[in-house]
This record gives sequence, C-alpha cells and structure tokens, in this order.
Amino acid sequence: MSLLPDLAGKDIFVLKVKGQSMIDDHIQDGDYVIVERRDRAENGETVVALLDNESATLKRFYREQDHIRLQPANETMDPIIVKEGDFKIQGVVIGVLRKF
Repeated sequence: MSLLPDLAGKDIFVLKVKGQSMIDDHIQDGDYVIVERRDRAENGETVVALLDNESATLKRFYREQDHIRLQPANETMDPIIVKEGDFKIQGVVIGVLRKF
C-alpha cells in the first residue's frame, strides 16, 4: 500500500516550514509542506512564492486589481503586496506533514 497514493504522477516537492506566518491554517514551524509544482494559482490557494529571485515565502495567494496580495494566516502579520512581475509562484501546497 502506498503511503500517498493521491500524489502518484504529480510533479511535487517537499519543503520544511520556517516561521509562524501560516499558523492559523494549521501549518506550523517545523512542518513539511507537500507542494505541487505549478506557476499559477487560484485565489485563496496557499503558494510557495519566490520574491526577488532570492527568498521564498509560504502565503495565501490573492489576485487583486493592480497587484497580488500574499496573505499570511497569522493575524499578527501583514500581507506582502507585489506586482505581477516581482515574484514567481513555485508551486501550490497540497498537503502538510508533521512529525510527532
């Protein structure tokens, strides 16, 4: 029996989460996120976004009138506002793994 049969055939990668920006979505520091490699996202999806070709962030994606809002799931943190060409979606989170 495969541990993760729903992932068969998908282009995925796994990242270890650092920080508390997504705790209200139950994604905690030290968790691992399973990411489907995609360069587009729908509003409300949690994405791995590359900012300025150097730093990655995990946030909810929202396309708004003249910008993109990368929204943390932590009410103590502010959203990141970027223009279309100032970031790149690396993938969309499709699962979370936590070691107990």
